[in-house]
Amino acid sequence: MSAPEPVTCTRCGRTRTDDDDPATALAWVATRERGRVQWLCPDCARRHARDIEGKLPDEYW
Repeated sequence: MSAPEPVTCTRCGRTRTDDDDPATALAWVATRERGRVQWLCPDCARRHARDIEGKLPDEYW
């Protein structure tokens, strides 16, 4: 069994590591676009929160 691919932020290129603080590791955001999972680090997720909220379905609100 191969090791999973490292999680990398699609905006800034930061890579999540095993040494990250557990709270920081949990703050990474995964999105699925065109069938592909993309990740945002906590800093980029915070900066782009409005974009993320804009993708939520109307039923959420």
